[in-house]
Amino acid sequence: MVSRFSYTLDSSLDSVNKVEEAAEQLAQKSGLDEDRIFQVTMAVREAAVNAVLHGNAYDPQKKIVASFENTGSSLIIRISDQGKGLDPITLPDPLAPENLLNGSGRGIFLIRSFMDEVHFKLLHPGTELTLIKHLDSNQNRA
Repeated sequence: MVSRFSYTLDSSLDSVNKVEEAAEQLAQKSGLDEDRIFQVTMAVREAAVNAVLHGNAYDPQKKIVASFENTGSSLIIRISDQGKGLDPITLPDPLAPENLLNGSGRGIFLIRSFMDEVHFKLLHPGTELTLIKHLDSNQNRA
């Protein structure tokens, strides 16, 4: 059974928490194991923080939109902001020696590590990040 819902939220940490909670509930209902629930929840939290902090710069006039879908074979979560836009090619490599001690810059790396697919779309204004976690027959492996 396909389920789908979305939120339009303010650029605030309260919104990040709401998006994280929604992702956790979606992942739990899909039957993922604890490790994969954690992966989805953390990836979505990172994406929401990026949308609020880097995308919208906490601008109260700008919103984030988070949509959640369980297709039966995948969880698809889209998070968009109304900021200046992000080209993922311009992001520094967080594993490069000169970046290892930086206090930020690992969010996209973590998102890509935790999810099966990650797609960026420039919206003019803003960026939409699509996070996909496949629900396969091996999902309950340790």
